[in-house]
Amino acid sequence: MAEEKKNTTDLGEGSVGKLLIKLALPAIVAQMVNLLYNMVDRIYIGHIPETGDVALTGLGLCLPIIMIITAFSSLVGAGGAPRASIAMGKGDNETAEKYLGNCFAMVVMCSVILTIVLEIVGVPALRLFGASDRTLPYALSYMRIYVAGTIFVMISLGLNTFITTQGFSQVAMKTVLIGAICNIILDPIFIFAFRMGVKGAALATIISQAVSAAWVMKFLTGEKTRLKLRKENLRLEKSVVVPVLALGISPFIMTATESILNIAFNSSLSKYGGDVAVGAMTIISSIMQLQFMPTQGLAQGAQPILSYNYGAGKMDRVKRAYRLLITIGLGYTLAFWTLVQLFPGFFVRLFNSSSPELISTTAWALRIYMAVTGVFGIQMAVQQVFVSLGQAKLSLFIACLRKIILLIPLIYILPLFLEDKVFAVFLAEPVADFISVTVAGTLFLLNIKKILKKQEDELA
Repeated sequence: MAEEKKNTTDLGEGSVGKLLIKLALPAIVAQMVNLLYNMVDRIYIGHIPETGDVALTGLGLCLPIIMIITAFSSLVGAGGAPRASIAMGKGDNETAEKYLGNCFAMVVMCSVILTIVLEIVGVPALRLFGASDRTLPYALSYMRIYVAGTIFVMISLGLNTFITTQGFSQVAMKTVLIGAICNIILDPIFIFAFRMGVKGAALATIISQAVSAAWVMKFLTGEKTRLKLRKENLRLEKSVVVPVLALGISPFIMTATESILNIAFNSSLSKYGGDVAVGAMTIISSIMQLQFMPTQGLAQGAQPILSYNYGAGKMDRVKRAYRLLITIGLGYTLAFWTLVQLFPGFFVRLFNSSSPELISTTAWALRIYMAVTGVFGIQMAVQQVFVSLGQAKLSLFIACLRKIILLIPLIYILPLFLEDKVFAVFLAEPVADFISVTVAGTLFLLNIKKILKKQEDELA
């Protein structure tokens, strides 16, 4: 018992601000370290002599597939963890463990199906994503190996949320930290020492994810966890699966549509700007992750506080938590936006310093693409609050609005009206961001009091 208290946190007591810091800092570190999985690959690959720019573009073409796998991890993990946390807030750990067991079963099922399907459709999918004859070999080499390790990726990403939601934020951070350290060590060995290039980057990533998955499984079946993975909870139950999928569909769409967006951007940019424009999009996507991953870590740190206290009926703590989440999230996105607008070339050269054409194109496009992301911390915070409080419909609408309703159509519509087609494609992002942030903020102000009052009445 003493060991458990040492490693976990009482989510219903103490200062909300200190609690948020305690849970969010490890989550932010975990997100930033997780970002290294792809960032390190891209940095090393982008600096391969002579072929670095083409290889980097090929790796970027694999992003939709990586995001699809991540999306299914979010469907299960981000849908199940808040449900488990709300149950824990009500003192019902038995139901919380059912969520954990059913989510593990779903992770295994999804990973098997995804591996088979993605291996079959590899070449036509990459062609659809904008692969040319020059970039296809690099993209296919990376994709084949990465897809083979889908189960490791999904376990480490999907089930780590069940460690965070119990208050074991430092353990969850170590999940990603262990894998990232392995990746940083293995990448130069496989890419350069063994001369495996893109294949080496993929192999290093999958081995690292396997180590992270082993760590997660060891913890969730060990003695320190409050929610244990038990054999009797692996059988899927409709009463458990449906609420998980209903809540997880919003984070799933948020992530899955990143894949669709990447396809839309790459295909349009390939048409109007060729391989250089696609390569620029690869670098911009990486820089965007530098802005969004810390805010996602902050949101992950806030989720157990929001969900647990919502389930326990402690609405004052819920209010303090979401106010802090919005304030800190907005502050960070504004600060990062300022740096990007002032020094775009610095960020671009992190990924490639040998191609003047790629550097100049990317620096120009980066300022356009990220023109409104300074206020995007509002939408990310609002999205997390709705998910944490079990508001599936509102979170789903916000997820669909920005990407499906606005951004994807704008990518194809704006080039019809503007002479500079490449500029028009990149312009779609700030237009969609402005509208979606405005709508998300309005929905939050109109609904948050009603949501909290309804829960109070149900618990009374």
